[in-house]
Amino acid sequence: MNSGKTLFAQLMDLLPWSTFTRIVARYGGDERVRTLSCAEHYRAMAFAQLTYRESLRDIETCLSVQASKLYSMGFRDPVRRSTLADANEARDWRIYAELAQRLIVQARKLYLNEDLGLDLANTVYALDSTTIDLCLAVFPWAHFRTTKACPWRKQGAAVKMHTLLDLRGNIPSFIHVSDGKLHDVHALDLLLPEAGAIYVMDRGYVDFGRLHGLHLAGAFFVTRAKSNMDAHRVYSAPTDRATGIICDQTIALDGHYTSQSYSQHLRRIRFHDPESLKTLIFLTNHFGLPAATICALYKSRWQVELFFKWIKQHLRIKRFFGTSENAVKTQIWIAVSVYVLVAIVKKRLNLDASLYTLLQILSVTLFEKMPINQTLAGGDPRSDTAQINNQLNLFTY
Repeated sequence: MNSGKTLFAQLMDLLPWSTFTRIVARYGGDERVRTLSCAEHYRAMAFAQLTYRESLRDIETCLSVQASKLYSMGFRDPVRRSTLADANEARDWRIYAELAQRLIVQARKLYLNEDLGLDLANTVYALDSTTIDLCLAVFPWAHFRTTKACPWRKQGAAVKMHTLLDLRGNIPSFIHVSDGKLHDVHALDLLLPEAGAIYVMDRGYVDFGRLHGLHLAGAFFVTRAKSNMDAHRVYSAPTDRATGIICDQTIALDGHYTSQSYSQHLRRIRFHDPESLKTLIFLTNHFGLPAATICALYKSRWQVELFFKWIKQHLRIKRFFGTSENAVKTQIWIAVSVYVLVAIVKKRLNLDASLYTLLQILSVTLFEKMPINQTLAGGDPRSDTAQINNQLNLFTY
């Protein structure tokens, strides 16, 4: 890395800009644009994510105090909040979605051999969604139903982020942003099943017609059974109850519609969790793995919940810089791309620090001119002598 560049410029150099230029040209992102190109728009929004800016005015103020460094950071002109607001409204969000997808492809290759903690060669995905609450008066396009817990409340607004997380490295391999009304199970219609892969999901995704589609594609699934599932036991395999496995059964569905949607046998595992003291019932179409491994796979689904919690806490996707659907999706996709970019840097530089620690370091050093590998690794490229000479001498007067 060039130590003469700011850390922000070094980080941005890792992006596939030639690919980004082709994406921009495909969607006509820079047509009739005189100031703030799509590349500069991305840089400004990425800067906001990395430094935890709260508003467009906040972005403008923070960049304006470093005016002498803007050109080296990739900005031809000062960034104005009105121009940035217009870009959020007008630039097609699919430009930034495609860039994020390209980064995801890179990241998944880097984390391909990451240890899952399980003796598995299969790719393992966790599928889930998170709801981001909005104000209906400000975001009228994002209608959302009232909650069951509060039926007296007026209709609200929300967006949903449906995510398929590759558990090797916790890299999102698929993301779909929809309004809050789209039920989770419809996300299965948007997936392209990967033969041999294992999809772990909660019981909100139990739709036997759609699960049968995964089965026909050669993929495996692990989920939980609903309490009203109608099925009968065909065969019971021996189990060791000391491990918490109460039963390991082959079953057939008995429901009129479910038996037509999924005519093959399924595997049902009843497991007693010693920590929560709850009994969980898992369903899968994988008959070759030990029952304990199936239980461990479902437990690993919690990684996608941690991903949602992490990205909501450490990136700006709960407070939006624009109110249109395009602005919201643009901000979400740029936030995802920043997350994946930092994950790529962590792997390429072989850093032991967590993504949270790396983001904290970047948030306070983006304007510094020092090698990024030394900064993120915790080293100081400046000599001790230089630091001593820069100290104020209190005893010279």
